[in-house]
Amino acid sequence: MRANTHPQNSGKLASLLPTGLPASLPAGMFSYQPQALDEVKAQRLFTHLRDNLPWQQPSIQVFGKWHPIPRLQVYMGDADSAYEYSQQRFEPVPWLPELDAMRQRLNHALGCHFNAVLINYYRHGLDCMGWHSDDEPELGPEPVIASLSLGALRKFKLRRRDSGEVTDLALINGSLLIMKGQSQRYYAHSLPKQRKVTQGRINLTFRHIDSTLL
Repeated sequence: MRANTHPQNSGKLASLLPTGLPASLPAGMFSYQPQALDEVKAQRLFTHLRDNLPWQQPSIQVFGKWHPIPRLQVYMGDADSAYEYSQQRFEPVPWLPELDAMRQRLNHALGCHFNAVLINYYRHGLDCMGWHSDDEPELGPEPVIASLSLGALRKFKLRRRDSGEVTDLALINGSLLIMKGQSQRYYAHSLPKQRKVTQGRINLTFRHIDSTLL
């Protein structure tokens, strides 16, 4: 990994209000803040994370075969926040000070107890995430997921499970999407490939893991 100095300030989160939310998405399940971090601070944090995190590329099993995921990943959190996904157990690496401070601000603003963050690095437009819901048992029945986007603008898709209606969100640098309530029950989401995107994007999804439910 390339060395880099710590950013002087990872930025304070803006007021968490349900602004910029498409009418097709229920406000009781989603809110979107386009400028939770200003663009300069968001880009500085992107560069710091890209150059310093211990990125991994785990494999998942699909139809009986193992394939490397199309992105890089780091799972960070409290020591008791291990979780299981696709028949694998993920143990957290310790918090970076700036991300620990960010989760504390989110906890205060949202009344949550985030104890982990999954960090995905999409190196270019061919890196992607397929349709899924964050509905693992250890997340609880109504999880709150706080998703911060850094770097290149990418299209994020939300699909209603009953009707199949799809809503697109343009997740810009420094934006914060909150998924809450019954969102994971009624919606799936994905980050599709965008071949014309050449720059990287880092996404941080803060969550609470109850490892006793594993």
